[in-house]
Amino acid sequence: MVTETSQERAGASPLQGDRGTTKIGDGVVLAIANAAAGEVGGAHLSHGGTRLPGDSSPTVGEFLGNITGGSGRPRGISVEVGESQAAVDLTINVDYGKNIASVAQELRRNVISRVESLTGLHVTEVNIVVNDLAFEQ
Repeated sequence: MVTETSQERAGASPLQGDRGTTKIGDGVVLAIANAAAGEVGGAHLSHGGTRLPGDSSPTVGEFLGNITGGSGRPRGISVEVGESQAAVDLTINVDYGKNIASVAQELRRNVISRVESLTGLHVTEVNIVVNDLAFEQ
């Protein structure tokens, strides 16, 4: 027989219990959201700057990141993590010809699904800024 714990009855986070708590770091949520974003076709995290079709030269930010070694964190994504909740902000480029609203909806759904299923955190929001269009090269 499966019995429900007092924590489950109260709707509390599975990360907090009578025997201790589990803290999920920002970097973990960031990595999961980054991987989840990469699973969605037609969306690419924005690295800043705008390019013309066929232009493969680095933006100023990319150039400086190459020189300094960058921050080691994906650009175009930020997270806020609390005890039982997380929020994600994404800045993306969408492939030209794709329906922007559909891509954003799929991206939001995938990020929420992955973060919640892998961490036990409740994702309160995934805010998406479409910064640019990506053209085939």
